[in-house]
Amino acid sequence: MARVTSSEVLAIIDTTLTSDDIDPFITAANLVVTDMTADAGYGASLLKEIERWLAAHLAAIRDPRVKSESIEESSQAFHGLSGMGLEHTPYGQQVLVLDYKGFFAEAQNAKTRADVRAIA
Repeated sequence: MARVTSSEVLAIIDTTLTSDDIDPFITAANLVVTDMTADAGYGASLLKEIERWLAAHLAAIRDPRVKSESIEESSQAFHGLSGMGLEHTPYGQQVLVLDYKGFFAEAQNAKTRADVRAIA
């Protein structure tokens, strides 16, 4: 069962998405937070905040906000898109801050690591 409501997520994100549009992101965030932090020892209030910011991160990827536009050469810049993974949005960056034990950072880094072995 989700820890947050769509109105709680919408309170922190600038988006054109509706409450119904946010629900799938809440479901996904709930599944990830529950799975990744099962043994973390975080309190219910902190888990709720991690879930809220992760849902906002997922929604922001789906509905990025335009920061500026140019007509000549047709370019756009988007708010908060600054990296890959959770660093991609300010909402994901907040997940990394709230998860002070580093579960999300560790999982994110595990995806980018590679092992190189020589066979003699």
